[in-house]
Amino acid sequence: MKIFGAVRLVVTVVLMTMAASAGSAQELEPRAYRTMPTGINAAAFVYVFSSGNVVTEPSTPIEDLEADAHTIVLAYVRSFGLFGRSANLMLSMPYVYMSASATLGGSFVEGDRAGWATPRARLAVNLLGGPALKPKEFAKYKQGRNLGLSLTVAPPGGQYTSDHLINFGTNRWAVKPEIGYSSIKGKWIFEGAVGVWVFTTNTDAPGGVTRQQDPIGSFQAHISYNFKPALWLALNANYFTGGESTIDGVHKDDLQKNSRVGLTLSLPAGRGKTVKLAVHTGAVTSIGADFDIASIAYQVIW
Repeated sequence: MKIFGAVRLVVTVVLMTMAASAGSAQELEPRAYRTMPTGINAAAFVYVFSSGNVVTEPSTPIEDLEADAHTIVLAYVRSFGLFGRSANLMLSMPYVYMSASATLGGSFVEGDRAGWATPRARLAVNLLGGPALKPKEFAKYKQGRNLGLSLTVAPPGGQYTSDHLINFGTNRWAVKPEIGYSSIKGKWIFEGAVGVWVFTTNTDAPGGVTRQQDPIGSFQAHISYNFKPALWLALNANYFTGGESTIDGVHKDDLQKNSRVGLTLSLPAGRGKTVKLAVHTGAVTSIGADFDIASIAYQVIW
């Protein structure tokens, strides 16, 4: 069905915006600012495997951390019109099982843990090239250039206690305003996005200390190719910098200057269903992002 195919082509790129991210500034989000028709619901079940230095908490006294993390993410998105523009709201909730080994105070330690991680919500609005259209109207609409804004919010949820040096929750708020641009040239899509994560103070950081962190700037670029509706391949890259922290008023020398690269493949799996595969790895790592990720997502649209 032409209408459903056009809807699926767009919605498949949205649900993974936050689901597979192992850190607050490390997203690789192809097609996050494509226009969506209004009145669409989509849900995804995502499995993510991470291996390496997957915990980005430079203030902890952990050295030589090696961890394998298995994450299950439930995500939901709803599209709607906002002041005549295409918009969508996404919610995601991850659950993590992790086994890890590290050096702590000169001693080798290892163990495993499971629990809920930080949930996220993301509101995105297309400003240029993204009118609010119903599915029948959208099927006739030819997209070209898009400019959009988004706001991601990560509340202080998830499993957390200051007695643990490694936590799945963060015990602080984090927000990320971002602006994204995309351009369609035949079957090719070129995209870029610039954003910044801003954090509140964690007054009960591991060890009972107060931790503050500077903002982290995030830059993304993506090139993707459409083979047919819902079948596409994307090359992804990002760079993020900042995030120096202060512990009980003492400045830490932990400026992050990291970059990641990856691939994303979307596959049709029947009417209203899509399977999405993604891999990415650290290209340049200064602090806390030296890990590999592989994910698979199953998505249903209605």
